[in-house]
Parts: sequence; C-alpha cells; structure tokens
Amino acid sequence: MRISSLPDPPYYMVSFTSQRTDVDDGYGEMGHAMTELASRQPGYLGFESARGADGFGILISYWKDEASIRAWKSVVDHVEAQRRGRKDWYSRYEIRVALVQRAYGFDFAKQ
Repeated sequence: MRISSLPDPPYYMVSFTSQRTDVDDGYGEMGHAMTELASRQPGYLGFESARGADGFGILISYWKDEASIRAWKSVVDHVEAQRRGRKDWYSRYEIRVALVQRAYGFDFAKQ
C-alpha cells in the first residue's frame, strides 16, 4: 500500500476501522473487487489501508463530497459486501465520516 496523492482540501474521508473474524471465504477477492469498483465511482479520490496480524484494520477512503459517499454506500455490489462483512468477516467495525479542512505532510525523497 502507498500513501494516496490527494487534491488540496476540502474533501471528505471515510474511516472504516474493523476487527476481522477467522472466516476468509472470499474476503480477499471481495476486497479487491470493492477497491476497483470504488475507484470508478464519481467523486472517489483514493484510499489507504493497513491490517495487523491480529486482524485489526483501518481503511480510509477519500471523496470529493458527501453526495459521493452516500452514492457509494448504496451501490448494489457494495451493499452485498456490507452484508457479507456483517455476516462473515467482521466481529466489529466503526465507520466515521469527516471533512478534511487542512492536510500537510513530509516526503524525504522530495527534499
């Protein structure tokens, strides 16, 4: 994974913090499919994710506006992924939506 290149704020981020179960049953394939599908949605800007060996993970997706986030939440294949997540893949998750008003960083390679 890499750090996403994003436009200057403002934009929105959706934080999906989760704890995995031991059930795999198509999890990786669904994750790849959702990443590809999300990237084709209007208003999508990028994502970053990490998952520890203990199953704890954080995925942050970035969006142009709240309307884009709501539209993504209702995409039929994404709705199915949500259903499977609650049924099989996650013992717990939290979703948080935030407006990014300021962003800055450091890149050693660009010094």
